[in-house]
Amino acid sequence: MGYPLEVTDDLGRLVYLEKPPQRIVSLVPSITETLFAFGLGDRIVGITDYCTEPEREVAQKEKVGGTKKPHREKILKLHPDLVIMNAEENRKEDAEYLKDHGVTLYVTFPRTVAESLKMMRSLAELTGSLENAEKILRPIETLYQQTLQHSQGGSLVKVFCPIWKKPYMSFNTDTYIDNLMTLCGGRNIFKDKAERYFKVTLEEVAQRNPDVILLPNEPYKFSQADLEDFQPFPEVSAVKMQQIYLIDGKLLSWYGPRMKEGLLKLQELFSEIPLPQHKRGKKAYASG
Repeated sequence: MGYPLEVTDDLGRLVYLEKPPQRIVSLVPSITETLFAFGLGDRIVGITDYCTEPEREVAQKEKVGGTKKPHREKILKLHPDLVIMNAEENRKEDAEYLKDHGVTLYVTFPRTVAESLKMMRSLAELTGSLENAEKILRPIETLYQQTLQHSQGGSLVKVFCPIWKKPYMSFNTDTYIDNLMTLCGGRNIFKDKAERYFKVTLEEVAQRNPDVILLPNEPYKFSQADLEDFQPFPEVSAVKMQQIYLIDGKLLSWYGPRMKEGLLKLQELFSEIPLPQHKRGKKAYASG
């Protein structure tokens, strides 16, 4: 695909580039990892404080602040020809500021696995890295299609997965994590909530009686000590059957090269949760 090039971002905005971008700033941690996987490391000139992967490579890149409070002037001084943002992780006022100063923006906002794959392919086209990206994308796309076929019909394991504590918070069906869990055989017990993210009490969790509880290590860093929170509810299936697991949060919420591992591990985990339709048996599962 040649230049000049125009693609549509996740907000439906047309993004136009006359030539492949040579100075990229990524304000999205999962996208930063994806760009490196696409072979674009030498073109990344700025990242956020929360861009931690790949660890060795990001250590050498200029930090431009947090996802919510980036140093706008610092970004401008890097003279980027493309800044990649996320409609949820980053602030609209920062996007407007950069756009008003002539910066080309690509805004991501995938809420399903399919949308994430489409977004990644679009970014690969925009950055001229599609040949390298195919090595990442095709195995995930193949696994996604296989998972989609496998997920048709059958029983779904009821899942509670908080994203925060003090207060506990979770998410509804209009989110990437919910779609990922559903594809893999899980059913988010709070998928029917009106808000995308909301506070929840453990009493409400108990009423909905999850079969399994997943405690990710980000955005809130749940640990072994947090399992004690659920012991006052011995009637809950997940507590009774000891189906409470610490899990790598990146596998749940980072779209990019980790999507393949996320699909595989969640399918494995949910397939082993004992339900009337399933053969009893379980396996230790911890964050990778």
